[in-house]
Amino acid sequence: MTPTTTTAEQPGSYSSPLATPRPHLGHALASEWTKLVSLRSTLWTLGSLVLIVVGVGLLVVAQTGDEDFAQINFTTPALIGLLVGQLAVIVLGVLTISSEHGTGLVRTTFTAAPDRHRVLTAKYLVFSMTAFVTTTLSVFVVGVSAAVVRGGTASGPHAAGEWFGALLGCGYVTLLGVLALAIGALVRHSAGAIAVMLGLVTLPPVIGGMLSMWEAVEPVGRLILRNNVPVAMMQLFGLPEGGDLGPSPSNFAHLALIVLITGAAVAGSYVVVGRRDV
Repeated sequence: MTPTTTTAEQPGSYSSPLATPRPHLGHALASEWTKLVSLRSTLWTLGSLVLIVVGVGLLVVAQTGDEDFAQINFTTPALIGLLVGQLAVIVLGVLTISSEHGTGLVRTTFTAAPDRHRVLTAKYLVFSMTAFVTTTLSVFVVGVSAAVVRGGTASGPHAAGEWFGALLGCGYVTLLGVLALAIGALVRHSAGAIAVMLGLVTLPPVIGGMLSMWEAVEPVGRLILRNNVPVAMMQLFGLPEGGDLGPSPSNFAHLALIVLITGAAVAGSYVVVGRRDV
């Protein structure tokens, strides 16, 4: 009698004894989280962010008096460090994707996960949550410390408005990091993407000041001076921009502007990453 051949024994067919679930976004999130926490650049950038925001913030608290907080919020000292610490968020946003292009590991990533849009979505989600939580906790430490040291309170109707503004400020910084990630996806080069982001953050106040010197383009200069990253963050943290530049945009106008710019860059990154070779 001829022995019967099972399906598993037939040539060209194989049934794995291991479970093979259909890939989904959760797998991509786990992969991107592993890559993010495995990089030394993540430790250095986020560590420098916490050190600058908390360190400079506590130093500002130590150099102020109780009467100073009658005019500023308890979260305002964190703004001083965050104006510099935002650069760490920007750098990490760029490195989240450009480091893979620099080493060539992006080919391995897209081979293991052919759905490029899912990979890119996972990168955006993992980075934004990490940056937002780290930034918010750093600001929270400074704000609570200021309230305790200066005999204030971190709760109440007025304090709720202060914390909400600070939370929007942390969201603003996170959006800058997301924009940096999108630029990194478009440029695929760490130094180039970081240079672009530094220009977007630091050059507008300089350009606005220069244009304000000429009467013909003075309105444009004033418009730029009222709409840039430092001014937006100052307003969100309770320090409205003063001077003779005219009425400043509202907090939500600043947020709408950064959301519009970041959204356009993110949409562009999905189009480019899905079409070009790696």
